[in-house]
Amino acid sequence: MVLRWTWLLIAAVSMAGTTLTPEKLWELGRVGSPTVSPDGKQVLFTVRTYDWRENKGNTDIWLVSAKGGDARQLTTNIANDSNPIWADDGGSFYFVSNRNGSNQIFNMQLKGGEAVQISQFEGDIANVVLSPGATFVLFSREVKLETTVLEKHADLPKANARLYEDLKFRHWDGWHEGTYSHVFSANLDGTGVDDMMPDLKQDTPLKPFGGSEDFVISPDGKEFCYVALEPGRSATSTDTGLYVFSSDKGWPSKLITPNMAGYDTHPSYSPDGRFIAFLSMETPGYESDRNRIMLYNRQTGAIRELTKDRDETVDSFIWFNAKTLIFQAPTKGTVQLFSLDVEKGTERQLTKGRHNLTSISARNGTLVALKSTSERPNEVVAVDATNGKITPLTGINDAVYGELDLPKVEERWVEATDGKQIHNWVFYPPHFDPTKKYPLITYCQGGPQGMISQSFSYRWNFHLMAAQGYVVVAVNRRGLPGFGREWNDSIKQDYSGQPLRDTLSATDAMLKESYIDKDRVAAVGASFGGYMVFRLMGENTGANKRFKTMIAHCGMFNFESWYLGTEELFFPNRDQGGPFWTSAEQKAQYAKHSPHNFVDRWETPIFVIHGQKDYRVPVTEGIQAFQAAKIRGLKAKFLYYPEEGHWVLSAQNGILWHREFFGWLDETCR
Repeated sequence: MVLRWTWLLIAAVSMAGTTLTPEKLWELGRVGSPTVSPDGKQVLFTVRTYDWRENKGNTDIWLVSAKGGDARQLTTNIANDSNPIWADDGGSFYFVSNRNGSNQIFNMQLKGGEAVQISQFEGDIANVVLSPGATFVLFSREVKLETTVLEKHADLPKANARLYEDLKFRHWDGWHEGTYSHVFSANLDGTGVDDMMPDLKQDTPLKPFGGSEDFVISPDGKEFCYVALEPGRSATSTDTGLYVFSSDKGWPSKLITPNMAGYDTHPSYSPDGRFIAFLSMETPGYESDRNRIMLYNRQTGAIRELTKDRDETVDSFIWFNAKTLIFQAPTKGTVQLFSLDVEKGTERQLTKGRHNLTSISARNGTLVALKSTSERPNEVVAVDATNGKITPLTGINDAVYGELDLPKVEERWVEATDGKQIHNWVFYPPHFDPTKKYPLITYCQGGPQGMISQSFSYRWNFHLMAAQGYVVVAVNRRGLPGFGREWNDSIKQDYSGQPLRDTLSATDAMLKESYIDKDRVAAVGASFGGYMVFRLMGENTGANKRFKTMIAHCGMFNFESWYLGTEELFFPNRDQGGPFWTSAEQKAQYAKHSPHNFVDRWETPIFVIHGQKDYRVPVTEGIQAFQAAKIRGLKAKFLYYPEEGHWVLSAQNGILWHREFFGWLDETCR
């Protein structure tokens, strides 16, 4: 069934009203996974849509010409169809679907007809990678390698317990259940299935965010390279390595990145097979270190850095041809594309503008990416690799945006207390009138090392905030990438120092504007941003009072309890300098930055939000903050999600979040 995207979206999305609402936010099509055909003439991509009334989502695969035009929907099953992969002849494509009960591989002809299931693997598979010539396939699947305490006591069927002897027994939003994600090799028909990591207690892809970029096949199909954390389940290490497995030499695999103690990720074979390029962080235990592009010579084993003169990090890259890499990187509040000469190690910026360009794909001279802005979600675009010209290829949400009044977005630079310049994005309500007064939201970024760019968030959505009548200032304070390594790294052991002062400087600059109502100012944020809100509560008093109200989602409140409750200990070991008990100086450093030590100054209404399954910042942090506010006699609310983690992922929970978020602002700041 072929549908033009305009017909689909007009039918699917309510068009009442002229501003973005929480409900409309969940009715937008979410575009992802663009991949260019072998001849460079067409692009497959996915669109995920939600029926928030049913609290369900569905992903389908679409096709568009690399020159633009009408996109057409290729799959229409009620199941999730994802992970599109072109067949070598370009006449069909493979994808993963759960339409018959478990995730399996299907093939579909572009000329029409039904999708055909071609695999019968046991259980669910994910992250499918097809070999050259489609002779075999790699995929990931969970493997049980450890016995749980309940399995040891099978005669106690009503018992409910977990038993652990090591750290990292839970991660982000899940508990370790004795399974590991392994890479498997198999024939396309499902025969000849082999675990390529037998008995190894390592995860590939890396949990929880890794995908098919964590294992790749050489152009001749005789070798594959995969990423895995050092053996064991260390909570203090970021030492991932690149391992290669040769079908000619057999097991075991070989580590090709010895003596590299930071994150090594994103391996990619050059088109001629001579090299493996990969990303590498130099500093052990620092998850936000500068990502370098490295080049491994498969013949000599030598490794050299291609970006040694670059002061900024790299997000990801692809081979454009055997001599050129295209990479995406943050820069001054945007994400742009750069071209890198492999032999010379020289780079040039391809694109400019107020946007993010991500999820790049290239073949046969055609380069595509996803483009977003803070007011519009991803769409597929083509990028000219010579001059950086951007050509839109899709308009999945054009029908919706044709009816919306959009906010105005402005880039600002503000002087910091130390004389440096702070980058800000400012968002104004639709039909903004500078002669009127508007309430202000100061947005505190999380991460803590995550630049406020031109991404379109389905939670902290600045377009949606502005559409409700608020001016929003989003502060790229100290500790974020995109502004040089010194700016990014300076947050270490200074959480409530210059980052807090930067946030206040940006707020004060906005308060000087005649259109801002100084009596209606809010501070909001999540994760590190939630921490910043808690810490600002202790500063928002007397002559320093700026904020009328606060909202903190999943923030750290008590550094000592947070250190002993979080899972990836390398994170506070680096940022806080290790455990709080190691010295008097260390204990004093914790006390200086921990919000719980400043509760005696709290006098501002606060709304606290937290999820039970948040193991990065355990729910007790939010509970402590809410309880402290109530004991202080403050106006306070606590929104608790029993089934959500560090994020809010389900549709109806998300809409409830926004309704309560804006309800609190309207009640305390409107």
